[in-house]
Amino acid sequence: MNWQGWAEIALTLGLALALGWPLGIFMSRVWNKESTWLDPVLKPIERGFYALAGIDPNKSQGWLGYGASLIAFNLFGFVLLYAMLRLQGILPFNPQGFAGVSPDLAFNTAVSFVTNTNWQSYGGETTMSHFTQMVGLTTQNFVSAATGAAIAAALARAFAGNRESGIGNFWADLVRTTLYVLLPLSIVLAVALIGMGVVQNFAASVSVTTLDGASQTISVAPTASQLAIKQLGINGGGIFNVNSAHPFENPSPLTNLITAIAINTLGWAAFFAFGRSAFARKEIRALVTAGILILGAGAGVIYVAEAQPAPALVAAGIENPINMEGKETRFGLASTAAWAAQTTGASNGSVNGMHDSLMPLGGGMSMLLMMLGEILPGGIGSGIAIMVVMAVLSVFVAGLMVGRTPEYLGKKIEAREIQFAMVALLVVPLSTLGFSALTVVWPDGLASLFNPGAHGLSELLYAFTSATANNGSAFGGISANVPWWNTTLGLAMLLGRFIPIVAVLAIAGSMVAKPKLAPSTGTLPTTGALFIGLLVGVIIILGALQYFPALALGPIVEHFQVLEAVAAN
Repeated sequence: MNWQGWAEIALTLGLALALGWPLGIFMSRVWNKESTWLDPVLKPIERGFYALAGIDPNKSQGWLGYGASLIAFNLFGFVLLYAMLRLQGILPFNPQGFAGVSPDLAFNTAVSFVTNTNWQSYGGETTMSHFTQMVGLTTQNFVSAATGAAIAAALARAFAGNRESGIGNFWADLVRTTLYVLLPLSIVLAVALIGMGVVQNFAASVSVTTLDGASQTISVAPTASQLAIKQLGINGGGIFNVNSAHPFENPSPLTNLITAIAINTLGWAAFFAFGRSAFARKEIRALVTAGILILGAGAGVIYVAEAQPAPALVAAGIENPINMEGKETRFGLASTAAWAAQTTGASNGSVNGMHDSLMPLGGGMSMLLMMLGEILPGGIGSGIAIMVVMAVLSVFVAGLMVGRTPEYLGKKIEAREIQFAMVALLVVPLSTLGFSALTVVWPDGLASLFNPGAHGLSELLYAFTSATANNGSAFGGISANVPWWNTTLGLAMLLGRFIPIVAVLAIAGSMVAKPKLAPSTGTLPTTGALFIGLLVGVIIILGALQYFPALALGPIVEHFQVLEAVAAN
């Protein structure tokens, strides 16, 4: 642990935040249908999509209509991707000759990519054809990210509106976010990554001669194009099984830095876009401050935990007793810590090291960052939406303490909003802990665990946390490609994605119909240090405390077991 490591963590987190600000302004212009420099090229294409689909983009939908369109679109995407996975063996661009996948794996994978989770119960280079990767999975990387952004756009309009009924048009939000934001940025990043050595071809594999003269066959794929949107779209699913630890996907420290920054950039951009669209720039700066403080603290904890001498290595008399198991030696401890925090603070799930090999406290912190609600900054749009829900609860708590009707962004907060806010927040622990509890008593679930005791519980708990939080990263140590895990993890992803979305849209529908109020002497200021502290407290209480018993039985007890085992020897 040294100052260079801390500087690397600060640089990675800081650049993502800094780039998010101008991109957020542009994203807001896209949401609000303002003119952009891309209009001359993309406007005709956009109009063509609407004409083909018979959509009036200027027709605003109520929250029920908006939600119904969103659900219908994602249901169609699930059915299409499921069919593609099952029929993979007869579809083109399959030089590897892969057969269609099993029904339970097809269900899990289709749900995973439609929900922006990108959990992978399979090895990408040994299971999915180029056609499936490009047409099926990459397409969902775009539209699932755009779906999340649409939620934030609708919620921003609801807070900006004054006694209105519509929250926007889902189809317009989907098309414009994909066409004006995700696609251009992904093209630029993909071309840059190709120039830096990331693989992009349609071959099945290449044969190489190793240093000792042996022949080795290595899988290749159109990697750069999927890598760009997997990071920018905060998706996370990789072409290769070891994800961004693979040298074909992450060949150098420069690609590592750029792709790490890309994990959080559009998540923070959605925060700033929301602030501009809802006329709440100062209030959103407070939310960003709270988020970056928690994320930075999480990265710091992981770095400190991993940089401490590993007790077992000290006891064995190792000269440099730092735990490097599962870490990419090209990048080092600080890079692993920064990436682990950014990928679990966002709903990304890509990894450049093995989280299962982190020290107990480092792995526990990675898990906790997901448990806090995937709001640091979470997914594109989905993160800011849930952060706003946290802010609504914070002003509600403050209102209870001082005996005043709470307000946020000029709208009164009443019973209906709080009820839907609790639905959005409680489904995550209910799904995570509920499925974890079922699995520890289900023989088929336990049979897939490779490790007993506290570490096995941590692996199990991490899997359901990642699925419900729509993150997609894994601890490992689980043979997840079996019917029990594919089914339960798939259900957890659906619950964690669509119940909060419906709840947030219901809040938006309630807010847009309310009058926009000017601040009064009784309005709680939501821009200063006091509110930031209150918000951080609410986030930690709702996240950490309800999971504390499970964490105590997993990573916390494992930490003390490690110390006890070394002391006994």
